[in-house]
Amino acid sequence: MIPSLLVGDYLFVSKYSYGYSRYSLPFSPDIIDGRIMGSEPERGDIVVFKLPSNTDIDYIKRVTGLPGDRIQMIGGILHINGVPVERELIGPSSYEDTHGNTVEVTEYIETLPNGVSHPIYEFSDSNRLDNTQEWVVPEGHFFAMGDNRDNSLDSRANVGFVPFVNLVGRAEFIFYSTDGSANIWEIWKWPSATRWSRLFDGIR
Repeated sequence: MIPSLLVGDYLFVSKYSYGYSRYSLPFSPDIIDGRIMGSEPERGDIVVFKLPSNTDIDYIKRVTGLPGDRIQMIGGILHINGVPVERELIGPSSYEDTHGNTVEVTEYIETLPNGVSHPIYEFSDSNRLDNTQEWVVPEGHFFAMGDNRDNSLDSRANVGFVPFVNLVGRAEFIFYSTDGSANIWEIWKWPSATRWSRLFDGIR
């Protein structure tokens, strides 16, 4: 989800936003059938969900497709129901991956049909996930994508459609962020490792 989220961000997730399912509870006990007090996510929400193929794993992605939508990538541009989503070029950017390497990318601002705008990163517009088939989102499911478009396992690959029941909650804000330069026991390094500017940032 880079650049919207960074490795080392700790998030507050609102579980009541979409109602409750078995996955809203610790250890996912099978005591809730389906979803109660459910409210569907809106396009652009950043959601935590249980991976459909392995519900022991949590994923966090942005909802781009709602039930009934037709979703396709053409030349790196997201198309929803046959209409290209607006994408404004910002320019060259970079980030540090988990191995400490600098990754060069191009940054855009993408604006979804409901007006939600957010940054995305692209290596190019010709990678494997930049030109795809068209998917039709089934009822009771959602299409989720990462903002780091060429480095994201999402509904375009591996993840597939996300069932409504698998949603854990909506990401609301960052309550702590660390750059990883301090181990948990190195208390004296915590102040320099903390990304102070990201604390209590809202997630959009």
